[in-house]
Amino acid sequence: LAAAATLRALDEKVGPSGVVLAYGFFHATHPRVRDSRHRSRHHRRFTHATWALNVMNRNYAGSPEALGDRLAFPGGHDVAGFPRTLIINVERDNMRASGDLFASELRTSGVDLHHHVAPGTTHAFLNRPGLPPFLTATDMIAKWIAAPSV
Repeated sequence: LAAAATLRALDEKVGPSGVVLAYGFFHATHPRVRDSRHRSRHHRRFTHATWALNVMNRNYAGSPEALGDRLAFPGGHDVAGFPRTLIINVERDNMRASGDLFASELRTSGVDLHHHVAPGTTHAFLNRPGLPPFLTATDMIAKWIAAPSV
């Protein structure tokens, strides 16, 4: 949603000066996780299986035609002009494939990008403030926001 809102704001010439994206979902058809060390484990290996993520995408979009809308899924579309971006991905999460690919698309488009994969993390670690990776990530976000643009 944040990436799509950024594209919409850019369309309306009121784009933000930066955007933070944490373990996002950017592509209508979810890329497969090639490295098994980066796949979800336990119950999420079923709920976050590629086929299940694709079904969730079709439900979110509402129609097969909407899957191609760049404001539904910005991944795979032109992202030139995107503001400086911080992407934080989870190490062991099937959704990481979309985040890694979107980071690559931003980098290829010349976006000022900081892409970080949080080591040892699983999906939704930012919902767990008692865990050390939460503190590391929120500190990284705060420092990134405070840093001047390049």
